[in-house]
Amino acid sequence: MKDYKPLVKDFLHLVIRGKIDEAYKRYVDMKGKQHNLFFPAGFSSLKQAMKENHAQSPQKKFSIQHILQDGELVITHSHLAFKPSEPGMIVMHLFRFKDDKIVEFWDCGQTIPTDMPNSDGPF
Repeated sequence: MKDYKPLVKDFLHLVIRGKIDEAYKRYVDMKGKQHNLFFPAGFSSLKQAMKENHAQSPQKKFSIQHILQDGELVITHSHLAFKPSEPGMIVMHLFRFKDDKIVEFWDCGQTIPTDMPNSDGPF
């Protein structure tokens, strides 16, 4: 089985740096499906949202904490902060690959509270 983890890492780092067109050209099958509940179906709407997000928060910080693969599925557990002064959020991405392209995508996030009672932390 092919190791898709490096492709996911590169895709996400290109997106964070604002190279969204390049990320999609390299790694996304635009005929695939994305399941973000806040955007219309299809990768075009998600791509546009990523461009708008980068325009609003070009200095955001992103780091993958864990990455796992099970066959054609890759999942990441990451830290995303839009501003250095905030704790940010936990983000999980799930990618499904076919022929070295992302053909399906899910994501979910949780804001990290400033008064978090769990001393183990989010990561």
